[in-house]
Amino acid sequence: MVQKLNLGCGSDIRKGWINLDSINLQGVDVVHDIEKLPLPFKNEEFDEILCLDILEHVEYVSVLEDLHRILKKGGKIKIQVPHFTSRNNYIDPTHKKRFSIKTFEFFVEDSKHGRDYYFHFHFNKIINQKITFEKGILFFNHLIEPLINSSNKMQILYEKTFLSRIFPAMDIEVELIK
Repeated sequence: MVQKLNLGCGSDIRKGWINLDSINLQGVDVVHDIEKLPLPFKNEEFDEILCLDILEHVEYVSVLEDLHRILKKGGKIKIQVPHFTSRNNYIDPTHKKRFSIKTFEFFVEDSKHGRDYYFHFHFNKIINQKITFEKGILFFNHLIEPLINSSNKMQILYEKTFLSRIFPAMDIEVELIK
């Protein structure tokens, strides 16, 4: 049976997933403070872990290390965090961290940074990374998003130049494989 964890679920309760949050909301299966490690799960228990808008609230390196512990070999972790240019970073006073498209490369074996010696745990690879933009009345973001995500070089160019200041992003979405 495939085991899936929805970490820091809040009110996003997902059927067929173990929904974990620090607050006992309706539908939460496990009430646990995410920063109180280790998480209450066995080694290599999960095939998939979902981390939507949670890592910016915590000291995420140790949390990622424990998620690595509970993720099965070949398992996938999906992460969504605010991009460092996102206005949401400054709206929510509980946000502690900012993220770049290159942040999660530090946690991947044979990192492009050449600094995979920083941590004693590593994910095998990044299979997807994307910068998202707020839509709605910001019609031009519908055009910007596919252009910026056309390649990793374009994502880096976007972050290095005035483009990220003129067209601030919303989130970074990353999928890591153990």
